[in-house]
Amino acid sequence: SSQLPDPAIEDQGKDYIRPILNKYAALCVRCPGYGTRTNTVVLIDSEGCVTFTERNMINADVNQWQTSTYEFKLHS
Repeated sequence: SSQLPDPAIEDQGKDYIRPILNKYAALCVRCPGYGTRTNTVVLIDSEGCVTFTERNMINADVNQWQTSTYEFKLHS
């Protein structure tokens, strides 16, 4: 029997890939010419009420953001 995922395969290259993942898979990426332009949060409570909030960068300017929030209820 084989174990999936294989720990030996997972460990291969981890010293190389970990710094890349830490840089580009962060919640908010900030690098020259590349980075996070949108953040989205979706909250759903036990009653099915949804709050969808999104923040978008305006004109690629890290100091200008527009936030939009939508609230609705899921149908059961």
